[in-house]
Order: sequence, then C-alpha cells, then structure tokens
Amino acid sequence: MYCVQCGVKLADGEESCPLCGTPVMSPELVSVDPHPKYSDRYPRETEHGKYALLGFLTAVSAVVCIVSLTVCLKHYGGVRWSGYVMLGVAFGWTAFILPFWFRRPNPFIFLTLDFAAACGYLLYICLYNRMSWFLSFAFPVTVLLCVLTLTGVALFMNVKKDRIFVAGGLFIATGGSCMLAELFAHITFRTPMFLWSLYCVSFFGAMGLFLIIAGMIPPLRAFLERKLFY
Repeated sequence: MYCVQCGVKLADGEESCPLCGTPVMSPELVSVDPHPKYSDRYPRETEHGKYALLGFLTAVSAVVCIVSLTVCLKHYGGVRWSGYVMLGVAFGWTAFILPFWFRRPNPFIFLTLDFAAACGYLLYICLYNRMSWFLSFAFPVTVLLCVLTLTGVALFMNVKKDRIFVAGGLFIATGGSCMLAELFAHITFRTPMFLWSLYCVSFFGAMGLFLIIAGMIPPLRAFLERKLFY
C-alpha cells in the first residue's frame, strides 16, 4: 500500500504517511461516524426566475393583444389588423412560451398545438381577405408538415439504433412533401407544376440516399452516427 499524496510505501497498520502526514485511505481503517456531519436530505432545487420570466412574457403578450384590439375597435369599429397581431402573438406564445411552463413537455402534444395555432392563423388570413385557399392549400400543407414532423420525432425518440437510415428516409420524405406542396399550390393557384419542387426532391433525395448508402458502410456509418447523433 502506498500514500495517495506522495507515493511513499506504507507499512501495514499505519494510519498516516510518515513523510507527509496524509491519512491512509484504507477501508479497514475508515470508521463509521454514528453522527454524520452532513444532512441526509437533498437540497431543494434553486429557482432561477424561470417562472417569473415566463409570467412576464405572458403578461406582455396579453398587453400587446389587448392594446391592438382596443386601438382597432376604437378607430375602425372592428377587429381589422389586430387579428393578425393577436393570432401571431398566440402562435408565438404557444410555440415558445407555453412548453416551458412544464417540467417535461410532451413533444407530440405541443407540436400538434403549434401546427393547430398556425392553421388558425392561416384560416383568419384567408377569411379576413375573403380568399378560398385555406382548404385546398394551407390546411393540407400544414397537416402534411405536422405528420412529417411528428413522425420524425417519434422515430428518433423510439429508434435507438440505425438512426442514420431513419434520417435518410426522412430526407427523402421531405423531398416528396415538397412535391405534394407544389401540387396543392398548382391545384389552388394554377401555378406551373415542377417549378421548384424538383430542386427540393433532388437535394433531399440525394441527401437521403447518401445517408442510406453510408449506413451500409460500417466505418462511414460509425463516423456519421458519432457526429450526428452522439
């Protein structure tokens, strides 16, 4: 046995180092103190002002909505542009403030709420301007993005291995979603088909195929998984 401080070899039975006086760290010599000098209770979690900040941001959001609505009602006799402000603030609060009120927010619930808030905002724009593109364009595109996002989150949360193949499949699905979005725009606004979606399909498809092929090469797969997922 040797001293942990200076490395001097110690004789059997010594309780401290003869050179530096460091106590010997030996399990046989450690006595259990019946009256410990420390508390056996965990310290309370310190508050960092998170809830105070969230409350302040919520109050500011409410004030902005109330002021904009009051101005519009007073000067125009209706909601008018305050609807954009209130729904935009509601979307921002739902996306960036509401989840932090919870210790462990469920991503599926809050992502669904985010896309629902985005749908409500687009619906108001469509109705306020007396347009008819919500059901044929905005709603299906939003639902498509919601499904794609929730699928990606579910896969990455539940699949622990072969994530590189999951990422490759999601890239390819994203390219296909871009083509569907352009199809909805073509049906609704009569825009030319394959105007920009082919670029997205080519890019995301190439990235997806690269990740899938890389997953079949063990050294490259190990390198990419270490860089991307760990």
